[in-house]
Amino acid sequence: MAYIPRLKQEYKERVISALTEEFGYKNVMEVPKLKKIVLSRGVGAAVADKKLIDHAVDELGKITGQKAVSTVSKKDVASFKLRKGMPIGAKVTLRGEQMYEFLDRLVTSALPRVRDFNGIKATGFDGRGNYNLGITEQIIFPEIDIDKVNKISGMDITFVTSANTDKEAKSLLSELGLPFKKN
Repeated sequence: MAYIPRLKQEYKERVISALTEEFGYKNVMEVPKLKKIVLSRGVGAAVADKKLIDHAVDELGKITGQKAVSTVSKKDVASFKLRKGMPIGAKVTLRGEQMYEFLDRLVTSALPRVRDFNGIKATGFDGRGNYNLGITEQIIFPEIDIDKVNKISGMDITFVTSANTDKEAKSLLSELGLPFKKN
């Protein structure tokens, strides 16, 4: 028997029925699902030091278990001494099994390590059923060795869902275990 991530199993067994009950879906295919998770990180200081991009790509790779890619600038910005095509960030897109594994690690081990944590803000929805979460320190992930970190920096995590509204997306992400703040 093939391995199935815990959250994927939970989605099939519990979340689909809970969302169907809440929103009254007629068909299982109407129930929103998590399509992908994108982790991105801007490295503004990479204009001066190219090695910072390698560190960012390496750290994202350790956190997600998948190789990250560097992102390049689209245009010249003279005030930042930035040229078109220069590497300025790193990103990785997770789908399928790795996406559920990362979400499980984020909810169970990384977010509880945040200092004075009492939930994530529910204001990060974009109106189309996607959620953006900003993390200020990469050291909350247990995969990162704090002694080998050269600079503490944050990252953005985007959850892309197939939900049509923010309410449906919030219900889906809450059922999957994201701890939203109570109003």
